[in-house]
Amino acid sequence: MSEGLTVGRAAALVGVSVKTLHHWDAIGLVRPSERTYAGYRVYSGEDIARVHRVLVYRELGFPLAEIGRLLDDPAVDAREHLRRQRTELVDRITRLETMVSAVDRMLTATRTGLQLTPEQQVEIFGADWRPEWVGEAETRWGESPQWTQYAERAAALTPDDWREVTAQVEKLNADLATAHRTGVTPGSPEANALAERHRTSMTTYFDCPHTRHVCLGRLLSQDEGFAGYYATLSPGLASWLREVIDANARAHGVDPTTAAWDD
Repeated sequence: MSEGLTVGRAAALVGVSVKTLHHWDAIGLVRPSERTYAGYRVYSGEDIARVHRVLVYRELGFPLAEIGRLLDDPAVDAREHLRRQRTELVDRITRLETMVSAVDRMLTATRTGLQLTPEQQVEIFGADWRPEWVGEAETRWGESPQWTQYAERAAALTPDDWREVTAQVEKLNADLATAHRTGVTPGSPEANALAERHRTSMTTYFDCPHTRHVCLGRLLSQDEGFAGYYATLSPGLASWLREVIDANARAHGVDPTTAAWDD
């Protein structure tokens, strides 16, 4: 006669429901092997150990019928079961760690858009590129709908896609610098064509109607970082580009003086 654990106490101890233990008892997976002085069936220490082994195998994805066969295999002792379970757990941990890494990359992609390593960013965007700029941009614009659009669209781009985008941007910037140096007049057909190329390039990242393009032109001319970059291509290029964008917007019925980002 024993004072082992009742089904309720056993269930609370191992963290399963009483219904689960009743089911395992009914199918012969784990049956309480002792009785109280009052004649009630209770779980011994060995029974609880078997419950724990069942839980490990179940966590590993084994069906209950297979778990029963594993536990009742006369050729495998308890210590061997532990070794087997440990091997299975280590394998699962490895798989889960791989999955976590993949999810982390997906989270980064949905947040920043870039599915590129820092090394790939420098290789594609140039030696002057700083990977930390992505985080700075997210801090600055991460709450905007346009950042969400950018992240979704950029996440779909492969390294080869980014190389093509970068080449197109470099060609556009070179053409803008040439037009600025040669005195192309804002509002002229040539300048308007360049403005449209610039606006279209922005749609790689987010929707850019002419009103938003005007606001972007203001930003490029007023922000020290952007204006400084354009100055390396041609001094005063950022201000000229703003004039080009404004003139092109007027040609499309937009008043640059009242244009707003969310119009």
